[in-house]
Amino acid sequence: MEALRWEGLSSAEIEAGEWIWQSSGAAAAMMMMSRMEAVRVHDSNCGLDDGGGQQHSTSAVEKKKGDENRACLCHVPVDVWSHIFLQLSSFKDMAWASAVCRKWKQGMQEALAYREKLSFSGWRTDDCTVGQLVEGATNLLELDISLTRWGSRITNAGLHRIANSKCCPNLTSLSLWGVTGITDEGVVALVRKAKSLEHLNVGGTFITDDTVMAIACHSYRLKVLNLWGCRHVTEAAMLILARCCPNLVSINVWGMSISPAYEQVLARLHPHLKLKPSQLKHDVIPAPP
Repeated sequence: MEALRWEGLSSAEIEAGEWIWQSSGAAAAMMMMSRMEAVRVHDSNCGLDDGGGQQHSTSAVEKKKGDENRACLCHVPVDVWSHIFLQLSSFKDMAWASAVCRKWKQGMQEALAYREKLSFSGWRTDDCTVGQLVEGATNLLELDISLTRWGSRITNAGLHRIANSKCCPNLTSLSLWGVTGITDEGVVALVRKAKSLEHLNVGGTFITDDTVMAIACHSYRLKVLNLWGCRHVTEAAMLILARCCPNLVSINVWGMSISPAYEQVLARLHPHLKLKPSQLKHDVIPAPP
């Protein structure tokens, strides 16, 4: 961080630069610092020169006020903050940055609009938080709200908000791994709107044939499906899924009751479709993808 301690920077600017360095990387921090230095040079060039090389400020009070404004980083435009926030990968940092001030909140809103990937995996989130962020991410393509060790408070209400968001029809990847608070109602509503899905993970949930049938009807582009541990899904629904989704190449069926006879029928019907083994050693439980 020593490389960023340029002469003339206030302590507040340096502190902000250090946080951006840690959360967004060196490039974002250098961009912010460069912008601050450019504004400072511009401000100094706008003063009046008396011919002796000295510039006159209107008053000591105004000079002090200007210094305080620079310390608050108010000279950095919203588009720069937006670019910086676009580099954030931590949901916690995104939430913190949005609460700092009005300009940072606006910058985060603009950054969300350009974000293509959003992951809540690793954080304990709820319907309101997920809904607000997804609704702002109008260009979102990949969404991950997988269960973590802290648990999940996502319910069908949250899935309905995602389904009604502007980005939902463009989603290509969605992970609901282990979110036990959802049912067929919410997942079906989401699948009906997310017609561009190529990767879907509903492993570890309590979905039934109703969800699989909705996937068969609305997810024509689907390539990879994870049904890890979905014991309420039957072979009959799986067979319809294979017939209706010609692009499917992989289904994780660990923990489901899949007979060898069904696998043979599926192989003849869909030669390119690969099932992850349905008969595994009981002493080894594979980690979900």
